[in-house]
Amino acid sequence: MATTTLIPLHTGKGRTVATALGQTTDYMKNPEKTDGGEWVSTYECDALTVDAEFAFSKNQYAAITGRDQGQHDVIAYHLRQAFKPGEIDPAMANKIGYELALSFTKGKYAFVCCTHVDKQHIHNHIAISSVSLDCTRKFRNFYNSSFAIRRISDQLCVMNGLSIVEEPKKSKGKNYGKWQGDGKPATGREKLCDIIDDNIIIGRTLTEFFSALKRAGVEIKNGKQLAFKLPGAKRFFRQDTLGDNYSADAIRERLSGARVVEKRNAAEGDAERKTAAYAASQNRPKLLIDIEEKLRQGYGGGFEQWATIENLKQKAKTLIFLKENGIGTYEELVKKESTVSAEYAKLSNEVNRIDTRLAEIKVLQKYIGQYSKTRDDWAAYKRSGWDSAFFEANRAELTLHKAAKNYFDEQGFKGKLPSISTLKQEYATLLTEKKSLGSVKAAREKMIDWATAKNTTDSILFGSPQRQKSRDRDAR
Repeated sequence: MATTTLIPLHTGKGRTVATALGQTTDYMKNPEKTDGGEWVSTYECDALTVDAEFAFSKNQYAAITGRDQGQHDVIAYHLRQAFKPGEIDPAMANKIGYELALSFTKGKYAFVCCTHVDKQHIHNHIAISSVSLDCTRKFRNFYNSSFAIRRISDQLCVMNGLSIVEEPKKSKGKNYGKWQGDGKPATGREKLCDIIDDNIIIGRTLTEFFSALKRAGVEIKNGKQLAFKLPGAKRFFRQDTLGDNYSADAIRERLSGARVVEKRNAAEGDAERKTAAYAASQNRPKLLIDIEEKLRQGYGGGFEQWATIENLKQKAKTLIFLKENGIGTYEELVKKESTVSAEYAKLSNEVNRIDTRLAEIKVLQKYIGQYSKTRDDWAAYKRSGWDSAFFEANRAELTLHKAAKNYFDEQGFKGKLPSISTLKQEYATLLTEKKSLGSVKAAREKMIDWATAKNTTDSILFGSPQRQKSRDRDAR
């Protein structure tokens, strides 16, 4: 079982963003605590330059949005996860920590996961970038985020045969609950998700999907949240506890083909895809290591020689990248980087526009349906002369109807409301348009590649960013 804590990180007095990030990530990656770096894994960043990449993303965010909170700015989030002594090995702990961070951030924020093995209890330190991968938004530490993290952590522990804290108790920001023992883990949710995965077939309606679950022996209970019970099981599992890919909206998207989720038994395919992705990532340009800064932070010994060689490799990769893309002059590089950034910004804005309208349509459909279903109740209430006893007897229906009317008034709707069929047609058209625009993630990766190539080229031609800024000031 694991305890979890989420801590926002600030620069603090007398420190720059780069220094604060460097001190934090260096502690997490400490070779003496991670078996020489064996138990360090990353998502959308490189372990050696994670502090520089986080700072780079923050600079991109400031350039795109124009927002800067100064000393009050959260530069990263520190997630700690501690396991019961003797219950887990370092490899499993690092795997669970990585999956916890990936699930909590929904794959939208870079992070590094470091498993420390120097204490009696194995524990993870995870640094999560406060800026999203597309550099257009920041992570907001929402209310009850600690509960969300704990729930994800518990689910991962159960899935991997570990015990969990059965009745967690609140504490003062350190961890939760008490160690409870070595009871056998429940695997009901995992089995249920497998059955759901097996019965999601693109083209099936929601009714056909529920019928297929019933034929598989799953009992379905309606309530505020749908709940499912496995054949022979004693308890129901609420739909909202199964994970993001099993919510009501996610199920509809998967049935329509709008969302594709790999089945849990596709481990070999996952491994192949990860290997291919890793191989591809090795040919992408990366930020150079600031050797002088690392030495000031206490790196020594063979680090300088190793980092020098590593930087030479990255410079060579950048030059190959530029050659393969037909870039022969610095001016061409500047123009290409600017073009790619503009293309990404345009695509991102278009997708955001479509997503905003899709969300509006969903809300409008909800209120139109709500209004239609309760129209007769409101008419009867009107005929009663607005009788208070009638209102109390039909409070739920009348409240829903009034909420729908208020929404229409706030949105400025006058006269006839749009039909549900018209809205569905618009929704489908927008989805098609969104798919035709291409992948935002691919466009972002392309933008980062070119921005990184330019950053590396600037370092080769002009030296460190600090010296480049000084040169620019002198030129002015």
